[in-house]
Amino acid sequence: MSEARYHINLFWSREDECWIADVPDLRYCTTHGETPDEALTNVREAIEGWIATAQDAGLEVPPPRYRPAIYAARFAA
Repeated sequence: MSEARYHINLFWSREDECWIADVPDLRYCTTHGETPDEALTNVREAIEGWIATAQDAGLEVPPPRYRPAIYAARFAA
């Protein structure tokens, strides 16, 4: 089975003064970093930890489903 590929939202938070990386399909799977690369590295580790924790607890791991609106409009035809 291939590795699940979850969408990651990456954005600058002026309020927090750092980069935020969020995984919409995995509730509360959010990290931050001083650079975009650091935030992405952190969120990839968080995804692995989120999935491992859910599996250890016998919880269902949701499949990747989230797609930004831009994709929905592009591929709706």
